[in-house]
Amino acid sequence: MSSIGPPADNNTSTANTTRGGTESAIQHHYDLSNAFYALWLDETMTYSCGLWRDGDDPDDLSAAQRRKIDYHLHAARISHARHMLDIGCGWGSVLQQALTHNQLQTATGLTLSEAQFQHIAARARPGLQVRKESWTNHQPANKYGSIISIGAFEHFASPGDTAAEKLGLYREFFQKCRAWLEPGGAMSLQTIAYGTLRPDQRNEFISTQIFPDSDLPQPHEILQAVTGLFEVTLLRNDRLQYSQTCKLWYQNLRRRRAEAVAIVGEARVSQYEKYLRISKFGFDTGRVGLLRLVLMPTA
Repeated sequence: MSSIGPPADNNTSTANTTRGGTESAIQHHYDLSNAFYALWLDETMTYSCGLWRDGDDPDDLSAAQRRKIDYHLHAARISHARHMLDIGCGWGSVLQQALTHNQLQTATGLTLSEAQFQHIAARARPGLQVRKESWTNHQPANKYGSIISIGAFEHFASPGDTAAEKLGLYREFFQKCRAWLEPGGAMSLQTIAYGTLRPDQRNEFISTQIFPDSDLPQPHEILQAVTGLFEVTLLRNDRLQYSQTCKLWYQNLRRRRAEAVAIVGEARVSQYEKYLRISKFGFDTGRVGLLRLVLMPTA
């Protein structure tokens, strides 16, 4: 395990890389090249669905990503928190924004991506803690007032998991999050999920070339897994928001295609163009959805 910031405890174990998101699968996708992703993401390096509201400029990706970050921080009651956790923290945009709240003492991010870890570590600031470890091994030094997880839940289960194994893994995740939260804390979760598409109909190209060893949740699996642990106070499906996000990412990548080819090569750029087109189609048609949930611990 690698980390910056104070250690979580005095007996931190080696990160478990076989459950809850494999290190090799995460690095296959996210460690491709920070410079490549910077070409087509917005300046915050936010790699998840944006959030638009009526009257917004539909082409303003940066504003939509910043609004999304603020949405999750508000949903997780960041203004009441002294410590917050971001599970699957990407390139650190949520952590950085969280630390603009003066009462917050620490913002801790978990990632299995070496490239993301190094990106965040290079931008260290007081209170920022990033750990290259799985949530399955995380041992917090303090209870958290806020927990946020955006775009990580999709990586927890594998296609070969049985229904019972998958549900058990999700249940374990929510049990840990419930135990890590202090009284009055809250959790905000964002994940792609199956819609009308059945798991056995998953796209082979996406599941082997883009996101290997990963499987989406079904909405009912999430609701089953939180039963008795969290109250779902808000559940929204923003699939069309993700369609718009993929459209803008694709346009950015096409506009800077020559630069992208120079970094990762023609074949990989073509793969990503195909992946973004397929993803947009999936969100447009409801084959997959984009779920945002606000979770409050049960008494």
